[in-house]
Amino acid sequence: MLLPTRPPLVYNRATMPLLAGSRLGPYEILAAAGSGGMGEVYRARDTRLERTVAIKILPSYLSEVPDAKQRFEREARAISSLQHANICTLFDIGSQNGTDYLVMEYLEGETLADRLAKGPLPPEQVLKYGAEIAEGLEKAHRSGIIHRDLKPGNVMLTKSGAKLMDFGLAKASSVAPVSGLTVTLATPEASHPLTAAGTIVGTFQYMSPEQVEGKEADARSDIFALGAVLYEMAAGRRAFSGKSHASIVAAILASEPHPISAVQPMSPPALDRVVKGCLAKDPDERWQTAHDVKLQLQWIAEGGSQAGIPAPVSARRRLSQNVAWAVAAVCGLAAIGFAVAWMYRSSTPRHPVRLSVLAPEGNSFKPFDIAISPDGNKFAFAAIDASGKTQLWVRPLDSESAQPLGGTEGAQEPFWSPDSQTVGFFADGKMKRLEASGGGLQVLADAPIPRGGTWSQDGVILFSPGAAGGLYRVSASGGTVEQVTALDAKKNEDSHRWPCFLPDGQHYVFLVRSGLTTGAAQIYGASLSSKDKSLVVDSGGRPGCTQPGYLLFVRGSNLMAQRFDQSRLRLSGDPTPIAEQLGRDYTFSAAYTVSRNGTLVAHNGGISTSVLTWYDRAGKPGSVLGSDNFNVIRFSPDGRVLSTSIYDNSGGEDIWLLDLVRGVRTRFTFGPALADDPVWSPDGKMIVFDSNRTGTYAIYEKPSNGTRKEEVVFADPAIKFTSSWSPDGKYVLLDHIAPEAQGKTSIWVLPMFGDHKAYPLISNDFNSTLSQFSPDGHWVAYDSNESGRDEIYAVAFPNPTARFQISTAGGANVQWRADGKELYYTDPDNKIMAVDIGTRGDALEIGTPHALWQPRLQAVNPPYAATADGKRFLANELPVQSTSHLSLVLNWDAELRK
Repeated sequence: MLLPTRPPLVYNRATMPLLAGSRLGPYEILAAAGSGGMGEVYRARDTRLERTVAIKILPSYLSEVPDAKQRFEREARAISSLQHANICTLFDIGSQNGTDYLVMEYLEGETLADRLAKGPLPPEQVLKYGAEIAEGLEKAHRSGIIHRDLKPGNVMLTKSGAKLMDFGLAKASSVAPVSGLTVTLATPEASHPLTAAGTIVGTFQYMSPEQVEGKEADARSDIFALGAVLYEMAAGRRAFSGKSHASIVAAILASEPHPISAVQPMSPPALDRVVKGCLAKDPDERWQTAHDVKLQLQWIAEGGSQAGIPAPVSARRRLSQNVAWAVAAVCGLAAIGFAVAWMYRSSTPRHPVRLSVLAPEGNSFKPFDIAISPDGNKFAFAAIDASGKTQLWVRPLDSESAQPLGGTEGAQEPFWSPDSQTVGFFADGKMKRLEASGGGLQVLADAPIPRGGTWSQDGVILFSPGAAGGLYRVSASGGTVEQVTALDAKKNEDSHRWPCFLPDGQHYVFLVRSGLTTGAAQIYGASLSSKDKSLVVDSGGRPGCTQPGYLLFVRGSNLMAQRFDQSRLRLSGDPTPIAEQLGRDYTFSAAYTVSRNGTLVAHNGGISTSVLTWYDRAGKPGSVLGSDNFNVIRFSPDGRVLSTSIYDNSGGEDIWLLDLVRGVRTRFTFGPALADDPVWSPDGKMIVFDSNRTGTYAIYEKPSNGTRKEEVVFADPAIKFTSSWSPDGKYVLLDHIAPEAQGKTSIWVLPMFGDHKAYPLISNDFNSTLSQFSPDGHWVAYDSNESGRDEIYAVAFPNPTARFQISTAGGANVQWRADGKELYYTDPDNKIMAVDIGTRGDALEIGTPHALWQPRLQAVNPPYAATADGKRFLANELPVQSTSHLSLVLNWDAELRK
């Protein structure tokens, strides 16, 4: 390529601006292109590749400010890790004569701020550009980068779409917050938005409440800014405005913007819900990921007038069809729509109609996490995508497609409000509610290990927060949680679960577990106005409340229906099977849901299997070890044997040993109850495990070679799970859930000598679980939700006087490498994370966590096992499309009424 024949001008840091023809390395300045809060931007030519680029330099008046220089360097690091169609690409970085500069993609177009100066955007552009901005944010967040200064001036609208720019205030999500932040109330130039020159970073009109209060910003702070940008795009004015910094801060902290639909009547009403979910004051109440916001915007764009888009816009929307529904599914859905209409409108005598419901493309149903609305018109379900992510979906039965609900990652056990408009569910150790149309997410109560919820017509939610203990109630609008039922010690009861309100809203039925010596449990009935309960029927699964006159329950592998007097809580007549080979699991859940108008959805065929797959550290898959209903997996100390618990379809569970050298599987425990959580002694000669075979959970010990029968080591009324054995062989760690603890888990220590009297190591108002001894025995790593989400911590042992947080953005399922120099855990997206660990005296030296790869992990604890050297991992994975369809039965009760 040809170079200029004249001598290049050398940039002088004191000279501003740069002149056309001056050079920074191989880049020739062409013209000034603009400026930002953290640098001057020039259009330039790359003389080597003959392409136009944008060059951003740190201005001279900031060059000597250490914080400004650090921000400039931070932007370089941030952008260098981001390669995405909706993010401005970084090509190069350089320095010349003390001048630092970035070389970026040159974007032709206009900033969103310039476009908004002309007025609001049409609805279809709001949705298109909004989804693209959200997709760029999603990429940044998944790469551990938080923008912190999202605003219209940092979005460029180009022919190829919206692109995020100016990551000068970005930070890695693992960076600790800076204390002592203050606001500088400087008067801004009239031509620019109000921007703080102090130590709170960001632009005020788009900053989240936590940012203006000087608290740590996380990805949800960017979600708030995204909501403010979406509002301005649609409404043509800022969501929060004022005549001073103080008035803007007050508006952000306490005021709600006028609905977009009130300002711009032609905007889609559904957009109001999306923006409202972004602008929630409490980060926990917002959409939790940019991915969720993107899906919502795309759904509105594709939903046309059904989502509230005016007809002129709807006519221009992009048509999209799900290939999976193109042939068989479309026909099936047409049949569903016809059947529903026929059921309600035809005078022909009712007959059962049986159809199949397919999972969304690329997803699998979680068959125990399904709920049909009381009116029978909508169906909520949890589904797992190809990456292993779980979230709730809602599908009208007369529609071709289901809609994912943002903010429901990790959701389980959905249940409906009596008006069929709101879904309750459990996630992140909490019970929550969310409008079926999206938005209005609310946390109602703690529920660390939930076992079902039900919602009465009087606005009362009855639920089981834990694997042990009674039932509790709370108002559907939130408030004080009150205990409703208490365990009967004389009957050896250890859990009340799976409650279900009867149609009168006062009486309810629930399942009582009082030991598994018979392999079954019992359904009791009760009323909110009394503490008494009465036995209804023996059952191996949760009850189903349908229209007045019937009760559904599980017997063996069959779903039964029987006439039921709800006021007297008594069955009459003979039970009739209405579904066979019903899936059920060890919690006494069952894979069915029933409405009050005769619609039933069920999964037949037992519990979905799991697959054990080998991976290296980079996520390259190796051989498959086996496929079964695997639960916990742990290697023996020498790595030659894998211990695992395996469910059977009758609700039982036993421990098996898999010889990894010979490929032989040997059964280790026998019985109709649950035997789980095998933990090896340091010499590999013994295994401890937990079982409820006597009606209450106890800890057992047995030689790993099976030469003698297991012996009880420790028993008390609590539910207990073994988790780790100390390297010196003296102690075993337990997860301990006392009946009075409302499902909260504590970490206890069981001495393997003397009288085996266990005692608490970590016991507080939070959920602490899945503890693991370090290889030297001086530390215990564990998972706790004390910060509001699960994180990994480590405490000194045996005296927990020193404590350190290991994970930075959520964590669970911690494991140590055999030399103690590295820890592994799973993040909220099920990625396997690794972090270097060192010691300095009585303190831990903790490195920066980094992702290894993302398998499709099962929802078990732990779902993976690392080899001693940390080079290979065995993952307990979900099989692809393990449950692709469910059975739908309309008028299931028609034959019973003849």
